[in-house]
Amino acid sequence: MYRMAMMALVTEDKSLNKDRCIRLALVHDMAECIVGDIAPADNISKEEKHRREEAAMQQLSQLLSEDLRKEVYELWEEYENQSTAEAKFVKQLDQCEMILQAFEYEELENTPGRLQDFYDSTAGKFVHPEILELVSLINTERNKKIAATSQPHS
Repeated sequence: MYRMAMMALVTEDKSLNKDRCIRLALVHDMAECIVGDIAPADNISKEEKHRREEAAMQQLSQLLSEDLRKEVYELWEEYENQSTAEAKFVKQLDQCEMILQAFEYEELENTPGRLQDFYDSTAGKFVHPEILELVSLINTERNKKIAATSQPHS
């Protein structure tokens, strides 16, 4: 969430409400502190995932004052419903950040290419120019590392 908020902070897209993007980035995964990070491999339907996360958000927001409760819950709903340009941008940030993490794990473990499923799951989902540029840089670096490990050493 922090890295996504920083990515939102440094966007140069003047058409987006940067403050709203930062808030969406901070709130979008809040429910995971209760339900965990539900991944496609967990075989939980989108509807069930949403139901669990919604219950968690209701539980968490009850800890806040009425004004904050409403703001946080509405931000989460905006992200979930992908109802604004900002929510769509933050969704792309989330997916970009996921492959950036995968890249870092592959590098840390010295296993270039091992986490291909994460890259495959985002194929065709990036449309924002800044995010497309960042994803292109990640892919270029990753492909160099994959190529370097598949080359026979002389």
